[in-house]
Amino acid sequence: MACDPAEIGSLFLFEELTPEQLGRLCAAGRVEVFDAGPVYTEGEPATCFYVMIEGTVVLYRRVGGDDVEVSRTSQRGVYAGAMQAYLGDRVPQTYVNSMRVTGPTRFFVLPAQSFADFMQEWFPMAAHLLEGLFFGAKNTQRAIGQRERLLALGSLSAGLTHELNNPAAAAVRATASLRERVGRMRHKLTLIARGPYSRETIAGLIEVQERTVERVAKASAAPAPSPLEASDREDELADWLDDHGVPEGWRVAPTFVQAGLDTDWLEQVAASVAEDVLAGAIGWLGYTVETELLMQEIEESTSRISHLVDAAKQYAQLDRAPHRVVDVHELLDSTLLMLSGKIGPGVRVVKEYDRSLPAVPAYPAELNQVWTNLIDNAVYAIGSGGSPGDEDDDGDGDGDRDGNRGGHGHGGGHGGGHGTLTVRTARAGDRLLVEFRDTGPGIPEDVRGRIFDPFFTTKPVGEGTGLGLDISWRIVVDKHHGSLHVESAPGDTRFQVLLPLTAPETAEEPPT
Repeated sequence: MACDPAEIGSLFLFEELTPEQLGRLCAAGRVEVFDAGPVYTEGEPATCFYVMIEGTVVLYRRVGGDDVEVSRTSQRGVYAGAMQAYLGDRVPQTYVNSMRVTGPTRFFVLPAQSFADFMQEWFPMAAHLLEGLFFGAKNTQRAIGQRERLLALGSLSAGLTHELNNPAAAAVRATASLRERVGRMRHKLTLIARGPYSRETIAGLIEVQERTVERVAKASAAPAPSPLEASDREDELADWLDDHGVPEGWRVAPTFVQAGLDTDWLEQVAASVAEDVLAGAIGWLGYTVETELLMQEIEESTSRISHLVDAAKQYAQLDRAPHRVVDVHELLDSTLLMLSGKIGPGVRVVKEYDRSLPAVPAYPAELNQVWTNLIDNAVYAIGSGGSPGDEDDDGDGDGDRDGNRGGHGHGGGHGGGHGTLTVRTARAGDRLLVEFRDTGPGIPEDVRGRIFDPFFTTKPVGEGTGLGLDISWRIVVDKHHGSLHVESAPGDTRFQVLLPLTAPETAEEPPT
């Protein structure tokens, strides 16, 4: 269609141009009518800049397998398309969204290169300012995103250090006690060797010692008695020892109960040795039991340390391929373990996992970052006003998420409140659902639509960067072709991550 400079000049984008400039615009561009349907598609090369003269346009983005509408308008002069053409090859020149029209719609269409040339020629200062704003915002977002990751790493490191310190300290204490017990055992063995014990008596003691060690090992796998049951057993053992002339039986009785020994075992010991050596034999076996218990404690502590190190490697995905098929439950468990120190004792964590779910193709290290952000926000929400929370028959604890609710924003949680964090997995059609639910005060409706915006936060200054949910959104939506949304009410806020069960047709990694 013919391009009328006067009509083009009536559009607010061009109303300050001179007649000569409007003439050049008309010469470089064209007026085109599009029937109802698509005009361009997200991801295609951005070849044209569109300004609507009359009609209705709809802009939308692809989120997972869905087209999500982001804008619908009939306002004259609205524009879309190759809006970053003036930046040249410094950024990918593709359409960042899709556009369709609902009925016959008339556009002024300008080739991308012509749009770039006019910007540079007619508005050189504006072009430089826009360029600076564009790359400055990118750099700022990248720098703050890196800071967000470093803050999370520092928090995780502190939590991991705390978690490692407990078993390490237990192992050190047990080792010192073990050295003392072994020394006493050597001394007792020397006394036995010098005493009036026959070879048969010593052989019998050694046999009883071996049976005792086996019994201690079996007892470690059995459920521990209740405090009342343990007290009753200690009294029973102490009475037996007193009745058989063993001095200070009340001292060794608790150790024997801890090891799972009872009066039947004592009767077997008494039947294996002469009455005059029973006290010495019980003392020697007492050192044996203490030694076994201490070695078990050292084994449990070092195993705990090894488990924590494995969890840290799983969280960081060290020595793993960036993209692979993963079990999301392993990722969730490693993240919860790494954050356990930050979650705190006041937050009850409940896991509602569907273990029948298949593994999914993903970038596991980046999904762990999403889990970290959502769990961290959930804990912050609970700490800033959570209630005791919903009870769950599951009982193994779990957690959910939080976004920017009233008084909280992205990142920077703390475990000062009391509530419940529930982490749930389920199948949702052809996608896998990971849901984080918390019992915090909820996200106010007036800010709910902005929580995924970059730099938006309702936390106090210095407590949040406003990028936690923005980063999570980009990882889930842009990189995994999934979706991330929130449902919130006081006492029940849920962040839901939906991931495709299969890899997209193209394996090319999108820009982040």
